Parts: sequence; C-alpha cells; structure tokens
Amino acid sequence: MKKYLLSLFTLILPLLTFAQEVEKGLDQKIDEAFKPISDFFSGMIFFPIYKSESIEIPFVLLLLVASAAFFTVYFKFPNIFHFKTAIDVVRGKYDEVDHPVVEPAYGDSTPGGDSIETIRDESEEGEVSHFQALATAVSGTVGNGNIAGVALAIALGGPGATFWMVVCGFLGMSTKFVECTLGVQYRDVGEDGTVYGGPMYYISKGLKERGFGMLGKIAAIIFAIFCIGGSFGGGNAAQSNQATVVLKELLGLESTAAGAWIGIILAILVGVIIIGGIKRIASVTEKVVPFMAVLYVLACLYILGVNFSLIGDAFSLIFREAFNPTAIGVGGFIGVLLVGFKRAAFSNEAGAGSASIAHSAVKTKYSASEGLVALLEPFIDTVVICTMTALVIIIFNFGGDASGATIFQYGGDGSGGVFIEGARLEGAGITSAAFAEYIPYSNIFLTVAVVLFAVSTMISWSYYGLQSWKFLFGRGKTADIVYKLLFCLFVVIGAAASMKSIWDFSDAMIFAMVFPNMVGLYFLFPVVKKQLARYTDAIKGTK
Repeated sequence: MKKYLLSLFTLILPLLTFAQEVEKGLDQKIDEAFKPISDFFSGMIFFPIYKSESIEIPFVLLLLVASAAFFTVYFKFPNIFHFKTAIDVVRGKYDEVDHPVVEPAYGDSTPGGDSIETIRDESEEGEVSHFQALATAVSGTVGNGNIAGVALAIALGGPGATFWMVVCGFLGMSTKFVECTLGVQYRDVGEDGTVYGGPMYYISKGLKERGFGMLGKIAAIIFAIFCIGGSFGGGNAAQSNQATVVLKELLGLESTAAGAWIGIILAILVGVIIIGGIKRIASVTEKVVPFMAVLYVLACLYILGVNFSLIGDAFSLIFREAFNPTAIGVGGFIGVLLVGFKRAAFSNEAGAGSASIAHSAVKTKYSASEGLVALLEPFIDTVVICTMTALVIIIFNFGGDASGATIFQYGGDGSGGVFIEGARLEGAGITSAAFAEYIPYSNIFLTVAVVLFAVSTMISWSYYGLQSWKFLFGRGKTADIVYKLLFCLFVVIGAAASMKSIWDFSDAMIFAMVFPNMVGLYFLFPVVKKQLARYTDAIKGTK
C-alpha cells in the first residue's frame, strides 16, 4: 500500500507544477511545440501518391483499404460468414474447445509455441477471457473518434463521408481478424504468467521464422516507437482534449488553467487504474464499456425514434452525397471518400495493430478464436456506433425536415469547425448540439459519455503503449513507472492544448503504425489461414 501511494504521489507532483505553469501561457507553448512536430509527421505519414488543387490521396490510406479488401477476399469474407461464430465465441459457447487436446495433424507445436510435451499448460496461458479482451480492445477503439471524429468527418466531408466510414469499417473487420490472430499466435508468456503480445512480437518472431530476422527486428522496433507515440497522442491526448472541451462547456469554464486542472484529475483517475496492469484494466473496461456503449446507443436510438420519418431521408442523403458530394472544399467524390476512410481508420484502428496487444492476453489455446472475436470490433465501433452518431447529426442538421434548409453548412470553415447559431463548434461540440436539440439535459449525459469514452480509451492505450515500451526498454519496474508517468503527463498536455494540434499529431502517430504492421501481415497471413482451419475443425467436433 505504501508503495502504491508513493507511486501516486510521484505522479501528482509534476502535474501540479504543470498546472501552475499553464497560467503563464504554457498552453500556447504546447501548441507551438506540437505544430512543427505534427506538421512534419503528417507530411511524412500522409505523403500523397496523387495530388491536385482540391484533393490528395495518401499512400497510407490506399494501403489500408487495399489490404483490408485483399484479406476480405482471401479469407472468403470472414466479416460475414464467421460473424455468428465470433458472437458464439464471446458468449462462451466453445469454451470447452480450449481444453488441452493434442492434434498431431497440425504439427508438433501449439499456438503459443510450446512443444507437445507442455501442451497440458497451453490453455492456462493468458490473463483475461474472450469477453474481457474484446471489452478492453473495444474500449481502445470506441472513444471520442465515435463522437468527435464522426462529427469532424461530416463537418468536413458532408453526409457522404458516413457511407465510406461504414465501408472502411466493414473491410477493416477482416484486417482486425488477421492481426489479432497473429497477436495470440506469437505472444510471449513470462514466468509469472504475464502475457506480452502484439505486432512487435509477431513481426519479429514471425519474420525470423521465414528467414527475415533483421527486417522483422527493425520493423518491430519501428512499430513499438510509433505505438508509444500513438498511445501518447490518439490514445491519450486527443481523448483528454475532447473530454476537457465538454467538461469546460458544461461547467462554464473558459480559462486555460481550468483545462490543465481537468487534465490533472483525469490523469490521477487513469493513473490509479493503469498501475494495476491488464487484469485491472480488463476488470474496469468489461463493466464500463458495455454500460457506456449501451447508454450512448440508447440515446441515439431515442433521437432516431423521435425522428423516425427522417431516417429514410438521412440514408438517402448519405448515399447520394457519397458519390455526388456538395460539401464545400471536400474535393469531390475522392475527397469525401478519403475523409470517410481516414476517420473510420482512426476510429477502429484496423490495420494499425494496436488491438492485437489487448487480444494477445486472452486465455485460449486457439489463436484464430480470438481473431474471430476481434472482427466484431470494427462492426461495433464503426458500422453501429459511428453510423448512429452520423444519423443523429444529419437529422439534426435537417432542422426539423429534409426540405433543404440546414442549421450548419457542410464543409464548414475547412478545418472541421462549423457555425451553429453564430458559435463556432467542432468535434464533440457538434454532436453535443445535436443531442441538446432532442434530449433535455443532454449536455450532462453527453459530457459523461465523452469522459467515459475518453477514460476507457486512455486506460486501454496505456496498456498498448506500455507493452511497446517494455519491448524496447525491458520489463523492469523502473521502465513501467517511467512510462506511466509520461503517459499521465500527456493526459494533462492534451487537456491544455488546442484540438487541431493534438489531432494532427494523433492522426500521424496512429497511421504511422500501419506501415510496420502491414509488413508483418503480408508475410504471415498464410499462418492465419492455417490457424483458422485448425479452429473451425475443432469447433465442428462440438456440434
């Protein structure tokens, strides 16, 4: 207990000093520091393979979408034909399959790399259940990308961006299946039973098996560096930034110091949770994630129910604008497609490899079982929750009917902001305005939702970043506390900085992870096919 309190005090002390400095203009210094960094990384990561006056086509987006389409076709549409199986695995229908069974037909080793002689212990590997792993991973993807990110996509690209978000989410289910199967397949298990997994391990170990050890080692290190950056950015600062925006609005606070103090409170809350490791994270997220997701979906369903007659018009507008956009400055068809793909990829992170870190901690003997569970993530995150948010915003913008008059102009000011009743709103503020139109005291509800989304995302991403940190710097306690202190500091930095500087940096770091991760996926997807056949054969024996 004393050790725990000492760690907490060590965490709080630098944050209090930071808050005092904010009054001296440190928030502006943060923005000034982040701008050149975010501009540099954005320019590098989103390097366009085609560029005109109105649009740019970044190679990373083309890589993501093309890879997702390839995996969807290669694995014969697992996002459709294995969807029911995935649900059955989560609800425990095939738990008995994970009992140790020797299957010589599939070689002399098991998914974790153990020899047949030690297969008796194989089902004991792992720290969390299928549901807990899914809840932890979903909490890392279902965040403010679903509230602020969707609003940003619609503000920039118009209603048509929704269609391409859903398409990207649907294809991303296959990518998520591949990377999370590999996460379990190549995980490491420490002497104390702690699981270490994710792209760092399947890239390095998998490529070494194929005679590309040096390439695998370099790609794994690059991934780990970018994942740490992603944990500080999209998984942390961007989340605390949006939570602070809605909290300041609810409480009527305007000073920059208020943002820093909110960040400190969030940092302490997150710090208390992440000190406990994956088991505590999983125990929190398995309760928080279903609660907040159900609450948010119910609110969306209520608004859609009240405006049931406008749902058809909203879908009609989405399909029409997807192929013939009218949003100002979006850059036509390709522009709206890119806006939708970019926001969907940021929201569900399929292809970034981050979720495989959480899924690798599952208690299972079959790596493909968790891969199937993982494909539910983009469906929940993008196909369901993002679509509902989009419909609410679009119907709100109808202003009561679909005659053509709108409350705000799609395309806005070109940076994600729109003007509603003379006030400039962006991100979660747009969604908040939509909710306020239909639900009394919705500002309180949405504030709670945004904060819960933010906290759950931050605690999951702290685990992702810590695993990458350990891969680079070792698994000692000193490395742990250094990372966690830095992580909590970025909670405060995100709360004090502006939205644009934080989100530009966050986008760049999340998408940077795609490049080294795809190296692993393209070398190792045949392994996934073999493990899928192994698992489907096993569950057939239970029927």
